[in-house]
Amino acid sequence: MQRHRGNIFLIGFMGAGKSTVARELQSVYGMRLIEMDEQIEAQEKMPISEIFATRGEEYFRQLETDLLESLRQEENTVVSCGGGVPMRERNVEAMRGSGRIVYLSAAPETVYERVRHSHNRPLLENNMNVEYIKGLLEARLPRYLAAADLTVRTDGRSVKEICEEILRERTDES
Repeated sequence: MQRHRGNIFLIGFMGAGKSTVARELQSVYGMRLIEMDEQIEAQEKMPISEIFATRGEEYFRQLETDLLESLRQEENTVVSCGGGVPMRERNVEAMRGSGRIVYLSAAPETVYERVRHSHNRPLLENNMNVEYIKGLLEARLPRYLAAADLTVRTDGRSVKEICEEILRERTDES
């Protein structure tokens, strides 16, 4: 089992495959896994949708920043980031300080197919359609691309192929 020094931060739109890829990196490559949304939900003892509803998006975004900054000393960790994480430059700096940022890209149609039955995505709850997803994705795309050290397309690919590409690129740059 190959051990990796730095961390891998998976960024991308909801439904791009961050959680699935992170779990695969954990199980196959022995990396520690941090699922940001799950960790924040456990810390706050409420679902993300309730945090948004009762405390607001800004409060939630600050929780994300605090969590990322607490990971600076971690090694060999894969972090599945919430879709809005790269919108804050401070978050990008925290990620860059302890690892590589991998943008998992997916077409709006792919995202829709993956999330259409989900009810734990506050930004999509009343806007579950390809056009809305496309608009939000296009608005975020410049930040995703600016933050990323590597972009990996997930449409129509197996999780194994995606992980192999991430680790191949990571090894090439070490």
